[in-house]
Amino acid sequence: MTRLCFALLVTLPLLVLNAQARSLTEIRASGVLRLATSADFEPFNFLKGNQFAGFEVDLGDLIGRQLGLKVVWFKDDFDSLLSDFSKNEYDAVIASHAITSTRANIVDFAQPHYCTGGVALAQVGGPLTSKAMAGRVLGAESGSTYMGYIQKLPFDKQLKVFSSSQEAIQAVATNQVSAVVTDKFAALQAMQTYSKAKLVMGDLLWRESIGMAVQKGNAGLRQALNGALGTLLKDGQYTKLSQRYFGQDVRC
Repeated sequence: MTRLCFALLVTLPLLVLNAQARSLTEIRASGVLRLATSADFEPFNFLKGNQFAGFEVDLGDLIGRQLGLKVVWFKDDFDSLLSDFSKNEYDAVIASHAITSTRANIVDFAQPHYCTGGVALAQVGGPLTSKAMAGRVLGAESGSTYMGYIQKLPFDKQLKVFSSSQEAIQAVATNQVSAVVTDKFAALQAMQTYSKAKLVMGDLLWRESIGMAVQKGNAGLRQALNGALGTLLKDGQYTKLSQRYFGQDVRC
């Protein structure tokens, strides 16, 4: 079984699934906001033991609290999260999805909850610029903008696709690939996690705005998420959380 969301509800009750996306009115009536993430992208979302953890998990919990709702977390593969809205197991996704025109065709995004960019991560001497990647073995997470970036490079290269960001980063730390393209904050975390591998990262290759997603047309929920996030950005809770994880404010 490839989907793990029910097994990882972490002592929270199973919910009855509806045929269509729940409206904000229905969500408020239930008292529960169902959030999904990939739980494989430290420090943003990951599993600590059997508990969901990370910047986006804490932010999602704060948003739920701001809306007066209990948050129930679901796990799904990153490259399935947006398309699996049709199965209606969750109300919103917060999993470091860059806001792109392609993705915006299938989901609606809330306002960005952080800004970042793609970087190359390699061992010392490895390729850190797009030009240096020519002819090299490169890694990226399946379904990510990082994978898309490598695919579009206008020269010969070999791409290895991994099911999670953690697997891709581990691959460069263990010399399975020459470099991976990943998020700059994930790269900074990896440099600490795999200190013996002496990983280094290059300059930003491009910038990205990251947003929560709701099912297409669920305007009420999207507006509520925007409102809750806006309050957290203004009242200092977002800044405090961001400083704890990154030592800086990562808002756009």
